[in-house]
Amino acid sequence: MARVILFDVNETLLDLRALDPSFERAFGDASARPQWFQQMLLSAFVATITDRYSDFGTLGRGALRMIAERRGKDLGEEELTSMLREMRQLPTYPEVAAGIGRLRDAGLRIAALTNSTLEVAEAQLVHAGIRGLFERVCSADTVRRLKPAAEAYRAAAEQLGVESSGVRMVAAHAWDIAGALRAGCAAAFVARPGQVLDPLVERPDIVGRDLTEVADLIIAAERP
Repeated sequence: MARVILFDVNETLLDLRALDPSFERAFGDASARPQWFQQMLLSAFVATITDRYSDFGTLGRGALRMIAERRGKDLGEEELTSMLREMRQLPTYPEVAAGIGRLRDAGLRIAALTNSTLEVAEAQLVHAGIRGLFERVCSADTVRRLKPAAEAYRAAAEQLGVESSGVRMVAAHAWDIAGALRAGCAAAFVARPGQVLDPLVERPDIVGRDLTEVADLIIAAERP
C-alpha cells in the first residue's frame, strides 16, 4: 500500500520571505526575519528537550522579543501581534499547488503536519488557497511535543490510521527529515534555497530541488 504523503507547512509549502517587508520596517533590515525563524526553532527545540512545552505562537513572540533586544529595538505588544498575525497570510511557493495536485491525481493520500497550532495551520492553508488539497491537517501541538520529537510524527500517523512506516514526510528542513526518519517514517527532502541535509543523519531516498521534482520522485516510488 502507498504511504500517506505528509507535508510540513512553513518554508516547505509557504514562503516566509513574504514577511521580509514587515521585518524591514520593524528592524530596518530584512535579515532579521530568517534570524527570527531560526531563534523560534531553537526555542522550540529547547522547550521540547527540557520538557517545558510552549505552543509555536508563544515561541514566535518570545523569539521576536529576543531579536528586538539584540538589535536594541523596542517593539510594543501591538506591533508584535501584528507581525505574528502575518504568519497566517503567507503565499505558497509557485509550484506547490500543482505539485500536490499531481500527487492527488496519482491516487495518493495527502495530509499536513506542522508545529503551528491547528487553528493557525488551518488559517494558513485556507488563506493560501490549498486547504482543499489535504485530507487532514495535523498539529504537533495536540501532543505537546513539537517536531522533530518522535511523538509528533507518530501521533499524525495514528490520526491518519497508519503505522509510522506508512507515512512519508515531505519537508525542507534537515531537522524535520531527521525526526521523521528516526520516528520510523519515510521522507522526502525539498532542497529550497539555502537548505541542505545533515551529513550526520541518514539520507532520505527522495531529494529534489522543488516540489515539482519531489512529486515526480514520490509518484515513482509510491506507485503500486
